[in-house]
Amino acid sequence: MTSRVVTKDFRYPTTALANGLRIPMLGLGTSHQGGYSHEAVVYALQKCGIRHIDTAKRYGCESHIKEAIRESGVPRKDLWITTKLWPGDYGYEKTLQACRESCERLGVDYIDLYLMHWPDAHIPGKSSREARAETWRAMEELYDKGICRAIGVSNFLITHLEQLKEDCDIIPHVNQAEYHPFQRPQELVDYCRTNNIVFEGYCPLAKGEALTHPIIIQLAKKYNRTPAQICIRWSIQNEVVTIPKSTKPKRIEQNCEVFNFYLKKKDMDFLDSMNINRKLIHLSYPLWNG
Repeated sequence: MTSRVVTKDFRYPTTALANGLRIPMLGLGTSHQGGYSHEAVVYALQKCGIRHIDTAKRYGCESHIKEAIRESGVPRKDLWITTKLWPGDYGYEKTLQACRESCERLGVDYIDLYLMHWPDAHIPGKSSREARAETWRAMEELYDKGICRAIGVSNFLITHLEQLKEDCDIIPHVNQAEYHPFQRPQELVDYCRTNNIVFEGYCPLAKGEALTHPIIIQLAKKYNRTPAQICIRWSIQNEVVTIPKSTKPKRIEQNCEVFNFYLKKKDMDFLDSMNINRKLIHLSYPLWNG
């Protein structure tokens, strides 16, 4: 039986960061809640051309990703690896140590993009703003030393970004936040673009809720695509770096097949209008536990 896997040289679109590096517009997300599958990551790298892997210390799968990369045979230089600093590791010295440990678990000498996972910060005797600033200074040092090729934040709001801009030297290269048809924080997206911060969206399928919405199903039929492909294409067409998650190789393959069609403007506008500020991930999450 002939394999249907395409063996061409995969080159997905990229976008430039403020420092000139280019980040792939499509990545593969992982998580600690059933969001990691060794088979799926290897398949994504070998067969689907994924070169952008998004993880975090919190997810507990950095060491597994190391093995998946090794098994895939994809050279390190061809990969974009993002991982995140957990709030329990905030603070100058703890940040430096946590980054070294993430590098060891991932089996790499450098991280392509290192993110502060949440804006909420708890360091005894310091405000959250002071704790973020202290942590960010360590991030800047990691960047200056080349241990992190780019540094950024996750789940930061405009107020947090404004404070960081006032308190530190390097503006984050990336802000990663929830982004899907029901949660389109356009004011935050516009702020990031005005300040040369790449906006990256996670949860593009709204934890599966978008896949059963009748309008998205209708659009999927119109374009002869899956509902997931409609959501991912909408996000990418809005110039958002997009990191869907899946543990199923077939779904990952489908999620990657979004660069050979375009949504018409009226359909983009309609999907844009579906925003109801429905956040599925909240800042009230107990960040300091675990």
